[in-house]
Amino acid sequence: MIAITRYRVPPEQAESFTVRARAVLDALAAAPGHRSGRLGRAADDPDLWALITEWEGAGYYRRALGGYDVRTMLIPLSALALDEPGAYEIVPLP
Repeated sequence: MIAITRYRVPPEQAESFTVRARAVLDALAAAPGHRSGRLGRAADDPDLWALITEWEGAGYYRRALGGYDVRTMLIPLSALALDEPGAYEIVPLP
């Protein structure tokens, strides 16, 4: 499964946001079931960012988010997060 969280980040917070997002990605990478993680920025809207992670399954992702270290780093970022679904199943194509 993949998890995508989008953030609206004011330009003056972009540098600190990337530092905090890197810390979150590092913490998530240590969690069981983590496959990959990266940070992206919209090419046509530089204030729109996306934190994308891939997991062996939804349970791994949810347990990783429940970890104390991850929560303490992720909660401050959530003030900038867009309120939308973020967990996606990978759909095999025919």
